[in-house]
Amino acid sequence: MILWFTIVQIAVAVAAGVFCLVAGLAGRRPSDFSVGALALVELLLIGQVVVAIVAPLSGNPPTGDLLEYWVYLVSAVLLPIGAVLWALMERSRWSTVVLGVAALAIAVMLWRMQAIWTVQVA
Repeated sequence: MILWFTIVQIAVAVAAGVFCLVAGLAGRRPSDFSVGALALVELLLIGQVVVAIVAPLSGNPPTGDLLEYWVYLVSAVLLPIGAVLWALMERSRWSTVVLGVAALAIAVMLWRMQAIWTVQVA
């Protein structure tokens, strides 16, 4: 993984999560802004998939368990899709809160993926 890219992803996910949580707790229903924030997080996660495929080929292999890393990454890619589907089916303020929780969960998962890729030693 690339550290600066991971930090950018975490910052965007936290910003999207806080925005959606505040909007949801303020009573706002899902809008183009809240769904768009998760779409941006999803776009960055797809970029992370590309990085995860290319990095080992360019001499940056993971030091941790590769299977665990990919389970985290696939789960993180699927999480915004599920949250957005939830928000589109149930258009209430709590759907916006679900979008925020999903974005914050992705931020934590990204940090764990970075730890799996770089820090773990057998």
